[in-house]
Amino acid sequence: MLSVEKLFVSYKAIKALQDVSFNVEQGEIVALIGANGAGKTTILNTVSGIVPAISGKIAFKGEDITGIQPHEIVKRGISQVPEGRRVFANMSVLENLEMGAYIRNDKKAVAEEIDEVFQRFPRLFERKKQLAKTLSGGEQQMLAMGRALMSRPALLLLDEPSMGLAPMLVQQIFDIIQEINASGTTIMLVEQNANMALSIANRAYVLETGEVVLSGDAKELAANPEVRKAYLGE
Repeated sequence: MLSVEKLFVSYKAIKALQDVSFNVEQGEIVALIGANGAGKTTILNTVSGIVPAISGKIAFKGEDITGIQPHEIVKRGISQVPEGRRVFANMSVLENLEMGAYIRNDKKAVAEEIDEVFQRFPRLFERKKQLAKTLSGGEQQMLAMGRALMSRPALLLLDEPSMGLAPMLVQQIFDIIQEINASGTTIMLVEQNANMALSIANRAYVLETGEVVLSGDAKELAANPEVRKAYLGE
């Protein structure tokens, strides 16, 4: 579904990604793990069209999408839940969800989709008229995920969904990620909590200073002594 080849990205003089290649197959959950500053968020932002690549190729469903504008990438079926949630603070829960459907004109289907989001996240239904800034961190994460789903993505990019959440909420969010995947959405997951990420992923890539240093089956990587020592706190 997604193929990235020899991707190079720089922030002025700083090399953020060097010769990064990976792929995501339809129906998978693929995790990106690594220390802060390894380049995980940069990968998602480059795939989303937010950060330009110096060189390399990004293909989605066989189409070259390198350098395409972010709103066009959303139209093609890729949606991102950004790090830090980035909900529209002064808009209601319902308005945030409607913003997520900005590329769509089918009002009836959008209304049905909003109902589906409320079924998946009952807490959001209870707070649908509240301003997003009044929600808890966990509720904002649910809203950010619900908003991203409103564009009906084939591929959902999740950036640090567990950041700043209580352990009980982390488990809930990861359960929902698995439900979204089971309903047919392919997922690429960036997550500091490597244990949780590897526990639900099919495959994973390990990044260090902008390079892929390890890749493979998520369960095998979770059992790898080097990975356990570096990222799983053992």
